[in-house]
Amino acid sequence: MPQPFPGRFPDTRLRRLRRHGWLRRTVAETTLSPADLIWPLFVHDHEAIEPVASMPGVERLPIEGILRAAGEALRLGLPAVALFPVVEASLKSDDASHAADPENLACRTIRAIRTEYGDALGIIADVALDPYTSHGHDGLVRDGQIINDETVEMLCRQAVVLADAGCSIVAPSDMMDGRVGSLRLALDEHDHDHVAILSYAAKYASAFYGPFRDAVGSSAALGTAAGLGVADKKTYQMDVANTDEALREVALDIAEGADMVMVKPAGTSLDVIHRVKEAFGVPTVAYQVSGEYAMIQAASENGWLDGRKAALESVLVIKRSGADAILTYFAPEIARMLARESV
Repeated sequence: MPQPFPGRFPDTRLRRLRRHGWLRRTVAETTLSPADLIWPLFVHDHEAIEPVASMPGVERLPIEGILRAAGEALRLGLPAVALFPVVEASLKSDDASHAADPENLACRTIRAIRTEYGDALGIIADVALDPYTSHGHDGLVRDGQIINDETVEMLCRQAVVLADAGCSIVAPSDMMDGRVGSLRLALDEHDHDHVAILSYAAKYASAFYGPFRDAVGSSAALGTAAGLGVADKKTYQMDVANTDEALREVALDIAEGADMVMVKPAGTSLDVIHRVKEAFGVPTVAYQVSGEYAMIQAASENGWLDGRKAALESVLVIKRSGADAILTYFAPEIARMLARESV
């Protein structure tokens, strides 16, 4: 019969729970499923599919291509797609008026998806002026300054036409003060109280957005903004040094009516994602941005790491930090990987 331990416990061996793949899956603290992933898509007004050079594997798609991608998203179990329009240079202006045109590319694409798939797939529509401004900024510019309140007025007009077109969620990514409350009022006044707001509440002035700006064509426009006295976006996007400020931004957006909040970029803001989720307990979304995607793809293409494994690990860690959903360009690839693992 076993005798009592003489003042000591048996050796603790945590490796016992790592011995088998099925056992590792059983005790995993964090799990990932296709339902956690949102697929960002770039739409343009051309018939051809155009690769984005700085984002290997990502393409600018015509509306028909977006419809095929939306069908693939449904088959893979992805809950939603996030749309980003590539606006023709001739339609850009200092006042971003085309953003409020109900026949703009974003609205036409939303209507096409809704007609084809009904409510089976979520459609997240970006609310920001940078695709529509001749200078590439998310807000209107006057006398070397991004003007807040007039920008918010245009954002409200933009959100309403996107909601009219049939989007499920509007996602203000502009970082203007007070825009969430104004958007909520504008949507409600136009009978869109059912449309949710996903606020980019903590969006940092990051170096990792370059490939995205290439994809939507705002990079070249932003290059001209220096002559206006606003060469970068640091007066409205957050300082990467700050985390307490992120909590203040989130608190304000929740108070103004945000249904969900976003932290961006995800990979360099894992601490912020964790703090936001712990502090507020609201649905918290993270965006694995273009530069994060491009780094993994570039390293994979050079044979420096296993890109598929790195993609899966990077997104799992974002989920582990507290994110409820993740925008990632890896969404379809990871969904297929997860499907194969479950067989």
